[in-house]
Amino acid sequence: MPRATYVSSDGTSTAVDVVDGTTLMRAAEANCIEGIVADCGGNMSCATCHIFVDPAFVDRLPPPSDTEDSMLDFTAAPRQPNSRLSCQVVMTGTLDGIVVRIADPQL
Repeated sequence: MPRATYVSSDGTSTAVDVVDGTTLMRAAEANCIEGIVADCGGNMSCATCHIFVDPAFVDRLPPPSDTEDSMLDFTAAPRQPNSRLSCQVVMTGTLDGIVVRIADPQL
């Protein structure tokens, strides 16, 4: 099972196993990872699951959809080139070992 590591704003790292096909937002919720608010429940309408993907993994992800790209303009923490919404990042074996930093603030 692939693993993802979430890094909080205070630098705490938490590595979890993630079932293929699960979004990083759902995996964070299932593992009680703090910092990802996910107000909309993964419907891509709130931008409160903002993460920064480790540069080594950015090219392994499909590009953001037009909707995700637009929503990233409304994040509370300033958007960066490696910004993504964790509700749109679906775990696969290709992403095994992915490291994401949770954006702060989310609201």
